[in-house]
Amino acid sequence: MTEIPDSTPLQASVALHTGRITGEISPLLFGGFAEHMGRCIYEGIYDPESPLSDARGLRPDVMAALKETNYRIMRYPGGNFVSGYRWTDGIGPKAGRPRRRALAWRSIETNQFGPHEFMEFAEELGTEPMWAVNLGTGSIQDAADLVEYMNLPTGTLYSDLRASNGRSEPYGVKYWCLGNEMDGPWQIGQMDAHAYADKAVQAAKLMRWMDPGIKTIACGSSATAMPGYPEWDMTVLSHAYEQIDYFSMHHYAANPYPTISNTDGLPRDTDSYLASSLHFDEHADTLAAAIRVAKAKNRSKRDVFLCWDEWNVWYRAKGGDGEWSEAPHILEEVYNLEDALVVATWLNTFLRKSDVVKIACIAQIVNVIAPIMTRRDGMFRQTIFYPLTLFSRHASGVALDPLVRAPLQPTARYGDVSMLDVSASFDEATGEGATFLVNRSQTRPLRVTLSWEDDTPRALTGAWQMSGPDPLAENSFEMPDAVTAVPITPPVIEGRQVSLTVPPLSFTTLIAQHAPR
Repeated sequence: MTEIPDSTPLQASVALHTGRITGEISPLLFGGFAEHMGRCIYEGIYDPESPLSDARGLRPDVMAALKETNYRIMRYPGGNFVSGYRWTDGIGPKAGRPRRRALAWRSIETNQFGPHEFMEFAEELGTEPMWAVNLGTGSIQDAADLVEYMNLPTGTLYSDLRASNGRSEPYGVKYWCLGNEMDGPWQIGQMDAHAYADKAVQAAKLMRWMDPGIKTIACGSSATAMPGYPEWDMTVLSHAYEQIDYFSMHHYAANPYPTISNTDGLPRDTDSYLASSLHFDEHADTLAAAIRVAKAKNRSKRDVFLCWDEWNVWYRAKGGDGEWSEAPHILEEVYNLEDALVVATWLNTFLRKSDVVKIACIAQIVNVIAPIMTRRDGMFRQTIFYPLTLFSRHASGVALDPLVRAPLQPTARYGDVSMLDVSASFDEATGEGATFLVNRSQTRPLRVTLSWEDDTPRALTGAWQMSGPDPLAENSFEMPDAVTAVPITPPVIEGRQVSLTVPPLSFTTLIAQHAPR
């Protein structure tokens, strides 16, 4: 028997039908997270000492890259940081703002970037702000006072205080996180599920009395590896269901696969790592089922959706001790090609689960486990920047349910998995369809036949691909474009289908233009 060489493409197929829909794609799936942590805010977003910064201390080059990604929502100010944060520290004249020890990351918080600075940043970026309230050391009254400060017209104490600080009109913040990771022993003010649910309900109630138009997000388990998962989630959902609109989920992928504490001493397993979306899918399915059970138990007529407000690859730069410095250089993960492919499969999961996952925020946006790295005189885009940007710019309308046939790839963690991970979207308003393909194989190219079962597009109008032989290839200040998504020539439609070869270790985006409806 003749052995097939590794360079011979294996056959795969993807069939699309614009009427076979998973769910409506929320634009808020393409969000970010900016925490007062390391160099995300200071020396990242805000850096008055950089020669590249404007008069406000913002970096125009960083803002341009963030706008390129097209973030639709931005979570702030934490994260673990928020559980010890006094929001009143960050308002008023900068010279009078206190310097405090930020216990979550053992750093010094100068409070030179606070609520007004963040809202100015969000407005310029064109993103929806999502505020987290302190339910660690903070009270439910503190949370309600912040809503008054941000959202209510003048005429009372905190809204008048906002006006005295330079903003007479309300900001109108719609989305509010009820604390952060409150089940974690690392969290300031850790609580059990019942205590957290009680406090979250009372905080949400008081905040809604201040502004009935807000949407609230309750904390789910900090990770699927937590010993309380998914019982914590069931308890909080059952108790808080009528007072919340979204339920938070967090996860960080790793190679090797993470434990709750670390990955030390574990062997790398790239095949399993590239199949991480099976875990992502299962996580979403589990919490979607928990939501259905809680809805039934509460005899509720309202829907609660999932908010994946912390997600990313994170396992190398794990030291979070800032040693009581300002803007410590901590948690500055450097990403490679395989990380970018995992991020692409994660975004595929968001589209596949778009019926229930409605908000997602990559953690974080600059320097700290982020798509962008800066120094005082420049910046570069990490590998994970490219899939995030392509999805954010091209996935809209509804998510389609593709029929995928592909060879199987053996993995140690998940068994046999499809070599090809796929999602697709279709926007009836614009006629644009997008297909996102990840070839998980480290060695085998795939010859993919993409067909349309009902509405063949006029043409493929755009195509991008990132790939390479080395899964550990990465970008740097010296080589900022070593691994990017590059334009490729779109294949020509023949009949109702196109064919193209996708190399091993690759992410491919195809844009199709249908006739307007």
